[in-house]
Amino acid sequence: MGRPRGFDEEVVTAAAAELFAGRAYDGVSVDDLVQQLGVHRNSLYKTFGSKRGLYLAALRWHLDHRLPPLTEQLAAGAEVADDPALDLLLLAAVERAPRDVEVAALVTKAWQELDQALQRAPANHTDGTRSTALNALLGERLRARATAATTDPS
Repeated sequence: MGRPRGFDEEVVTAAAAELFAGRAYDGVSVDDLVQQLGVHRNSLYKTFGSKRGLYLAALRWHLDHRLPPLTEQLAAGAEVADDPALDLLLLAAVERAPRDVEVAALVTKAWQELDQALQRAPANHTDGTRSTALNALLGERLRARATAATTDPS
């Protein structure tokens, strides 16, 4: 019988989601994952199969746990401030979705959930205002990331 797993898979997946949200898929090496997550390389491969397997698990976790509060705010018609919950989704959309069909499907589903949340927003918002608000929010996140990248020396 094998050794019991020495880590909580959900905790590692959530931490990986944060790491990928901060540095993107191509900006995170397997060595980075091992070092930052505190998981042995063999354990990582045994549990997730590959870096891509961990990335997909992290993206699913992120979309299941970080995106719903944002969609609830949008559906309620609340003003949504610049929200880092969009970071991994944005990075997945531009970096991985164009060349990975599974990532593309997850990103498409997330966009649909955001669109549906906007459709549930109070009627005093016009459709144009709804999509404009979401586009502005996405633009703010992109701008915040770009600004942080130019001001953070690390």
